[in-house]
Amino acid sequence: MASTSGWAEEMSFYQRLQLTRSAGVDEVNLSYRRLGLEFHPDKSQDKTKTGRFGAICEAYTVLSNPKLRAIYDTFGLNGLRNGAPKGDVAPPVGEHGYTEGWTYHGDHRLVFRNFFGGENPFDDLFPKKLGDEFDILPVLEPRTKKIQEPPVEETLLLSLEEAYLGCMKKMKLERREVLEPGGTSSKKSKILTINVKPGWKEGTKITFSKDGDQDPNRIPSDIVFRVKYKEHPRFSREGNDLVHMAKISLADALSGCIVELLMLDDRTLNIPVSDVVCPGYQLRVPSEGMPLTKGGGKGDLILTFDVVYPTSLSENQKGLIRQGLTSA
Repeated sequence: MASTSGWAEEMSFYQRLQLTRSAGVDEVNLSYRRLGLEFHPDKSQDKTKTGRFGAICEAYTVLSNPKLRAIYDTFGLNGLRNGAPKGDVAPPVGEHGYTEGWTYHGDHRLVFRNFFGGENPFDDLFPKKLGDEFDILPVLEPRTKKIQEPPVEETLLLSLEEAYLGCMKKMKLERREVLEPGGTSSKKSKILTINVKPGWKEGTKITFSKDGDQDPNRIPSDIVFRVKYKEHPRFSREGNDLVHMAKISLADALSGCIVELLMLDDRTLNIPVSDVVCPGYQLRVPSEGMPLTKGGGKGDLILTFDVVYPTSLSENQKGLIRQGLTSA
């Protein structure tokens, strides 16, 4: 039997249609008319509502049929589906004196079409019969309206040099294309060109609209590339700043030094360090970071330091260091 909805598993057919057991034929029809329109899948993309539509159609199929309803009222859902003892209310009798079990066919749209008398669920409902009584005006669109497939996300790997300078990337895409006539399809390659702007950050998205697999019944998905950086041997990026860890000796940390650094655009910077480099010390060099994508300018270069301590010292060296630091 076709599944209806987890929403209805513990509900009686009367509860599904919001009826009491004493409801007459007119009340059953009126309730189905209202609920069928409210939860029709052409009106809502909400999967919860779509599942309720199936449960409502199953309930209406039983409660609108006098014989099925009589068995259901007397023997419940198990008796209806598995067969009940024969009696005046029963349909054709199967083996061992029990009625033949009833199974819902699962075609919810067929139930709806038979009720409203048309192939299109909303034929004849607007404007002559119901007007906009059930708020269907916003959904009176062709039933053949195509739905777009979800976006397909790919990774665009960039080196920091490419993100710093900007570049052109050509991405090869394999996608299914529909061949005319007949709607048959085949895999074909397509080259997508991405003009990387200087300063693009990780997470930047580049969207190619409707360049996904083609399907005669659906709108192709968008292809979305998300920027991700390759690991760099000298720099990391923090916001718009470039961070470099300089390895220096203890002597350089105490007495000053020049840090020579090859930048992303192949320039070499000679950066003087005149302060004593203590734990946590950073040196900021203005306007030597990543380009700003808006407004021009650049972030900063931030130097952090890894001070390399000697593994051993002679007594004479220890004495000189102690003397120098004490006199300071």
